[in-house]
Amino acid sequence: MWYPATVTSAPASEPVTLTEAKLQTRVESSDEDTYLTGLIKAARAHVESMCGIRIITQTVTVKCDLFEDFAHFPVAPVSSVSSVAYVDTAGAAQTLSSNVYEVRNDGLTCGIVLKYGQSWPSIQDGSRITVTAIAGASAAPEEIKQAILLLIAHWFLNREAVGPSDMAPVPMAVDALLANWRQFTF
Repeated sequence: MWYPATVTSAPASEPVTLTEAKLQTRVESSDEDTYLTGLIKAARAHVESMCGIRIITQTVTVKCDLFEDFAHFPVAPVSSVSSVAYVDTAGAAQTLSSNVYEVRNDGLTCGIVLKYGQSWPSIQDGSRITVTAIAGASAAPEEIKQAILLLIAHWFLNREAVGPSDMAPVPMAVDALLANWRQFTF
């Protein structure tokens, strides 16, 4: 079982610039810059959560119970695994050699598998395996950028939803743009 990922090193930049967000919302002054910058981060986080992927390069740490969980890594896409840490049966902290495993990316799915002739080590009962990985891409696909821009504009115009009758639904185009970018978990 995988536990929720923790971002240990946030993206160095966002997939959408402040200039792009201002064009989308038709804001010409700098009065809303702080608010729009927050919306950019929130929209990226929302899309990442909706799709189960990381859009921009970032470092994440994920924990699981068993090496068998590695067949389906919960974060994608993954460019590299920095470390696999575990507690051995004697209670000592260990880091698994990268000679033991390899990362396999197949589109929006990722797994960590044994290299030929290798085997997973035994771990202490009740301990967790911690994987630190570099996930995301150097640039966001255009469909994702457009979905983020639509979310920013929607949230900018609908700042204070009070109740069901006052809430404006998220534009259907957001779902349509993200449809091919969703990672489905098993």
